Order: sequence, then structure tokens, then C-alpha cells
Amino acid sequence: MSESIKVVCRVRPLNEQEKANDSKFVVSFPGDGDTTVSLGGKIFSFDHVVQPKASQLEVYEVVAKPIVADVLNGYNGTIFAYGQTSSGKTYTMEGILGDPVFQGVIPRIVDDIFNHIYQMDENLEFHIKVSYFEIYMEKIRDLLDVSKTNLPVHEDKDRVPYVKGITEKFVSTPEELFKAIDEGKANRHVAVTNMNEHSSRSHSVLLINVRQENLETQKKLHGKLYLVDLAGSEKVAKTGAEGTVLDEAKNINKSLSALGNVINALVEGSSHVPYRDSKLTRILQESLGGNARTTMVICCSPAGYNEAETKSTLMFGMRAKTIKNLVTVNEEITADEWRRRYEQEKEKVGKSHTIVSHLESELKRWRAGETVNQADWFTENQYAGALDDTRDSTTRSSVPSTPMLDSVTTSTPRSAALTNASPAKNVGDVQLQLLYQQLDDKGDEINKQAETIARLRQQIEEQDVNNSLRTESEGQFKEITALQAKYQSRKDEAKEVLQALEELAMNYDQKAQEINAKAKELEETQETLLLQTSLMHSKDCELSQLKDAHENQKKKYAEMMSSLLKDLIDVGECLNDRITFEVKVGALSDKIDESKSRKRQLQETVDSLNAELAKLRANEQLIAISGQQNEQIIADQSALRVKLDEEFRRQSEYYAAQVKSLRNELDEKQKKLEEYKDEANTFKLQSEKSQEEVKQLREELETKTKRLDVFEKTAEKREQAKQDLRGLEETATKELQTLHNLRRLFFEDLNSRVKKSANRVNALAVTEMDAGNQEGGDMVNQQQISESLFMEGDDDEPGEAGLLVQRQKIALLEKDNDKLTKGHKQLMHDNAELRCELVKVEKRHKCTLERVHRLELSLKEAKEGAMRDRKRYEVEIERIRGLSVNRISLDVVVNHKSLNLYVLDIHQCPLLAVVVVGQ
Repeated sequence: MSESIKVVCRVRPLNEQEKANDSKFVVSFPGDGDTTVSLGGKIFSFDHVVQPKASQLEVYEVVAKPIVADVLNGYNGTIFAYGQTSSGKTYTMEGILGDPVFQGVIPRIVDDIFNHIYQMDENLEFHIKVSYFEIYMEKIRDLLDVSKTNLPVHEDKDRVPYVKGITEKFVSTPEELFKAIDEGKANRHVAVTNMNEHSSRSHSVLLINVRQENLETQKKLHGKLYLVDLAGSEKVAKTGAEGTVLDEAKNINKSLSALGNVINALVEGSSHVPYRDSKLTRILQESLGGNARTTMVICCSPAGYNEAETKSTLMFGMRAKTIKNLVTVNEEITADEWRRRYEQEKEKVGKSHTIVSHLESELKRWRAGETVNQADWFTENQYAGALDDTRDSTTRSSVPSTPMLDSVTTSTPRSAALTNASPAKNVGDVQLQLLYQQLDDKGDEINKQAETIARLRQQIEEQDVNNSLRTESEGQFKEITALQAKYQSRKDEAKEVLQALEELAMNYDQKAQEINAKAKELEETQETLLLQTSLMHSKDCELSQLKDAHENQKKKYAEMMSSLLKDLIDVGECLNDRITFEVKVGALSDKIDESKSRKRQLQETVDSLNAELAKLRANEQLIAISGQQNEQIIADQSALRVKLDEEFRRQSEYYAAQVKSLRNELDEKQKKLEEYKDEANTFKLQSEKSQEEVKQLREELETKTKRLDVFEKTAEKREQAKQDLRGLEETATKELQTLHNLRRLFFEDLNSRVKKSANRVNALAVTEMDAGNQEGGDMVNQQQISESLFMEGDDDEPGEAGLLVQRQKIALLEKDNDKLTKGHKQLMHDNAELRCELVKVEKRHKCTLERVHRLELSLKEAKEGAMRDRKRYEVEIERIRGLSVNRISLDVVVNHKSLNLYVLDIHQCPLLAVVVVGQ
């Protein structure tokens, strides 16, 4: 079916920039304004004209709504917008997505497609695929997969172009399709020009492929809908394009020029249409002069500034309006459809055979010289009746028609002779010629129908082969799919199991590491807390000792000053009286002894005092001899007092500073102690959690141990059952042996009895042979025989009774044997099950033991680490203690050296030096 391309002209209103530039509205709409537009005095006619005030819904009703039903019915459809830049193409095709008023053709047609599908028959199954790509710089770029940047255009078996490798997404709802459109729109190239803030720099193509299948009739249709938003033609002087934008404009104008050349070639009916000049025209090959119902929307600007471009667009639309497309339904013909068409053609051939048979009968009458009445002529009115007569008859083959035609050709001279002989038969000759002509035409039709039938039969055979191959391939594909699904499921299950095992192992390792870490941290915290506590106690003791020592030093300095004054007074008094001086010396010696008792720790000082005391005694004579040194002694005494006061003040300040620093250090230690307490509480909580986890693990270990004990008991029971089974087997063996012995005795007894019976029968036969000779002894023999038989009968009776008893015993023993056999089999079965279960239990027990062993090793390592940390902390504490002792001893040494300094300063007065050192 040939159809023209539908062209719709849309004229947008003036934009803000054009209004600001006072551009004129140069387009008019003569007549009703629905099909014509006027520009520069020339009128252009189109299928429809959309005026500036028209809404987006009106545009959709005119442009796209009729194509929706066509696509769903198996036709191809194309809608594309053409025009200069900033003429409203993208607004027409896309609009504002999600806005019910301003959305364009694409979102509305998506909703309409799904609404039509929802209203159609439930027996119809639809598959919808969507592809979205752009032609940028003459390269096809996939907008749904930006990694595909230069895709080629190929042709399928029907020479229909398609983009190879393009992404196709299956969609089932409008939301999924809109999501794909948004994804592609975000990847499209857009730039800013002087004429448009959002200028499209590429041609975008949205391809919606709809496949329809009737589940009842197996009829399959598929339609493709191309929604194309072309980039606008540009004048560089107006757009101000530079750099990359200029290169884009060149490629856009080049592809649009190729599109114009294709339309011109189609309008002129040229033998060559340059579809391959551009990838745009290559993709739109089916839409322009091919199998598609195409609607072109030409978008125009009404401003006088763009009058030349608007006129060029209108001329382009007028040329495109004359293009014809050959539109057919895209249907996949099934085998049933081929059979139905074959039956139709077969029926047509049958009709042709019927007509030929009627014409042949009439022709034979003419050839026989019979004049056929006009009422008997075979006319079109009799065609229906002839068909009714032959509908139930079998169709004739086309082969017998050949000799009929030969007979017609051979009898032609005779009919001509008849015509020449009788002018009255002119009418018959004319009719005969007509019949010949009709017969030749029907023969040609029959031959054509025969060829068609042969071709259809061959196609049906090929279709049957294809169907069988397709059925086999579908079956194999289903099997492969099932196997793949099964393999994937097994693979997923294995992966899940491995992941679960890995997660369990990782969780176990993490828990073990956390437990070890928490245990180490707890032990470290406890040790640190103990160390800090002991250090605090030692610092407190040292502080109290220092306080006591400071108080003692104060007391000693006071006592020393008072004793020094007393001694000096005593020395002055001793200058007048030597005896009194010696007494004072004794008192000083006593005081020195007292100082020795108080200063036991300074033994070396005491020794030096003893030495100085000896020197003092030696110098007493010198003091007695030289009384001139009294004045010098008094001066030295005053200087010594000043120095002692200064030293006392300095020592007081030094000890006060030490006390202050100790207090500060104590405060810091107290703060650290609080922090350590908080950390200890935190670690305590963590240790409690760790203990709970350890407790849970121990409970699990106990549970596993209990289960192991149960399994061990079960194994013991199984061993006992095995022993019982062995006993039963031995008992059954003994019973069977007894049974065999009884059977053997029974058969031996039976054989002996049979032999005895045979001997008695032989003896009777011998007696019968001798009966004629000894008639007199017959009675005696008969009596003896009867008595022997009677005795034998008496002997047999107890034998038969014993036989019955033995049979009963055998039956009982066989029953016991069957029971024992069944019990043996059941015990063997239970034993096999117990062995399998024992293997499982042993494996579980082995795993549990390994886990316990790992836990023990982890605990051992944690204890060893704790011991190492504890030793390290003890060494550190000893080192800190040693440093503290060294510092204290250093202070004592410094104080001692300061005191010795004063001794060196007053070396000129040995008496005073001895007094100072002694104090």
C-alpha cells in the first residue's frame, strides 16, 4: 500500500530575544489556517498546520496519535522534527518531561502505547525493546552505554539498515522506558549558542521495537517506531559558533544537506538515491521511500530575522510531502498461515479448472459443427453456479490441460474452413476466437497457478523443515536453559555455602582475636592499674617521708642555731676559764654524740666529725696560747650566722618547691588514676563480654562433649549389638547344623525303610512262585505272611508318627531359621547405618577437638603474651623506682655537698667548722 509522507508544519511564537529585538511576525495563515501557511506572498500547503497558540496535546493529536495503533498492528512508524536551530524541535519532540501540560510527543506516545496495550485482547503478548542513540560528528554514539562511541550501520537479510551493537533494553512499564529516556538524555551533547541556550549538537534517535504474538493463533507481528530529534541547521554568523561548536555545526549542516539530497532524489524519481552519504539518511532509509508510515514535523520561526531559514524549511516540507512509501505489515508467517494460503490458491486453481472444463465442452460443440444457442453460452453469470457444482469435487491437475490446448490448436484450420464456407457462422467464428483467447489466457493462468502451487508447496516443505528445526532448537535451547539454570543454581548454592563457611570462619577468627585482644587489654589494664596503685602508694609514702624529713630538718636547724649560740657563748666564757672551757667541750662532745644518734644515716659525716674533734682537741692548746684571735672568731661567727640564715632560707625554698612539684605530680597522678579507673571499667565491661562469649563457647564445648558422650555410648551400644549379633549368628549356625543333622538322619531312616519294603515285596513274589508246589503249606505261609504284614504294619505306625514329629520339628526349625535370617539382615542394616553415623560423629568430634585445640592454643598464647607484658611492666616499674631513688639520693648528695661547702668556707676557724658539720 503506497502512502505519502505526512508533513505537519508548526510555527512557534516569538521568543523573548526576538521580542526584545522588535522582530516582526512575518508568517500568516490564510483560509482556515489548518492546512496552509503564507510567507512572503507565497502559500505553502501541508497536511496540517499548527499555529503558535496550539498546545502540546493538540500537536500530539495531529502528529503522533494515529501512528500508535499502526505500530501495534505491525507497521513501521517514524516521527522526526526538522528545522533551523531554536525553532522548537526538541520542545516538540520532548518538551518538559513529567509535566502533563508541556510534555512533548515522546512521553505522550510512550503513555499512549502502554494504554493501547492494556486495552487490547488478553491473548496478545507484547515484547517492547528500546534503544537510544545519537549521531554526533558523523559517529553513532549509544546514549544508554557511553562506552560505545562509534557503532557501524549494517543491513539484515531483507536489506533493512540497523545499528550493530546498539544497547536494547526490555521494558514492561512506562516508568522503565522514561528511566531509559532520562538516562540517554543526560548523556546527549548540548551547547550554548547565540540563538539557543540548550542547542542540540547531535541528531538523537529513540527506537521503540514492539513485538506482538497471539497466543491462540500464533500470529506474530512486529513494528518499529523511530522518534527522531534532528539538530537544527545553523548559520555561523548568527549562532557565533567557534572551536568545537563550529565543527559540530559543520557536521550537522552536512548531514542535513545529505537528507535534502535524498528527498530531492526521491521526488525526482532518480534511479540512485544517496542514502549512504550520511549515517542519518542511512538509518532513515526505511522512513524515506521505504516500509514505514512517516510523519515529518517542520518547525518554523515566525520572526523576520529568520525569514530566509523559515522559507527554506517550508520548501523542504513541500518537497518531502510528495515522497511515497510502500507500507506493509511486518508479519511472521507461520506454517498454518502458509497452509491456509495454499488452500486458497488451491481453491482458485479448482475454480479455474471448472471454468476451463465448461469452456472446453462448449468448444467441442462448436467444433462438431453444432450451433450453440446464446442461452447455452458460458457467461460470467454462470460462473458462480459452476463453482458451486465443483466445490465438492476433487481438484484436477494442470497436466491434462496441455493436450486440450493442442487439440484446440490443431482444429483451428478446420474451424476457419467452416467459417469461410458459411458466412452465417461469422458470429460463431468471433465467439470461437474469443473462446480461444480466453482458453489461452486460462491456460497461462493455470500454468502460473501450477507454478505458484509448486512454489508454495516448496515453501511449505521448507517451512515444515524450519518448524521442525525450530522445534528441535527450541527443545535443545530449553534443555540448555534448564541445564544452565540448574548449573547456575548449583553454582549459587555452592557459592552461598562457601560464603557462609567463609563468614563463619571469619567470624570465628574475629571473635577469637577479639577475645585474645580483650583478654590482653584486660590483663594489661589490671597490671597497669596495680602498678599505678603501687606507684601512688610509694609516692604517698615518699611524700610523707619527705614531709617528715622536712620537719626534722627544720627542727634540726633550730636546734643547731640554738646550740650554736649556746656554744658560742660558752666559748666566750671559756676564754676566761680553761676549766669551764673543757667542761663546755665535754658538753659539745655530748651534743655531738646526740647528733650521731640522730644522724645514723650520715655515718661518714660522723666519722669526719670524730676526726675534726681530734683536731679540735689539738687546737685547744693553740686557742689557749693565742688569745688575739677572739676578735676574728667573733667576726667569723657573725659571717657564719649570715651564711647559715641564707642557706636555711635557700633550703626552705628548695623544699617548698619540691613539695609543690610533688603535689602537682600527685594531682596529675590522681587524674591519670581516674582515667585508668575509667579505662579499667571499660575493659572490665569488655572482659565481662569476653567472659560471656568464652562462657558460651565453653557451653558449646560442653554440649559438643555431651553429644560426643552420647555418640560414644551409642557406639558402645552398637558394639554390644555387634556382640549380641555374633551370639545370635553362632546360635543360628548351631541350630542350622542341628537341622542338617536331623535331615540327614531322617533321609537315612527313610532309605532303610524303603530297602526293607523292597525286600519284603521280593519275598512275597518268591512265595507266590512256590504256591503250586506247596498247596498244603499255603495256609501256613499265608498266615505267616499275614502275621508278618500285621507286624510290619504295627512297626510302620510308630515310624509314620515319628515322621510327622520330625516334619513338625523341621518346619519349626525353618521358621526359626527365617526369623534368625531376618534378624541378622536387620542387624546388618542397623550396623551399616551405625557405621555411617559413627563416621559422621567421629568427623564432628574431630572438628570439635580441633576447635578446642585452637582455642587452647589461643588461650595459651594470650597467657604468654600477658606474662611477657607483665614482666615488661615490672622491669619498667623497677626502672622508675631506681630513677626515683637516684633522684632522692642525688638531692641528699647535693645537700651534703652544700653543707661541706660551708665547712670549706670556714676552714680558717676549725672550731666553727666542726660545729657546723656536727649539726
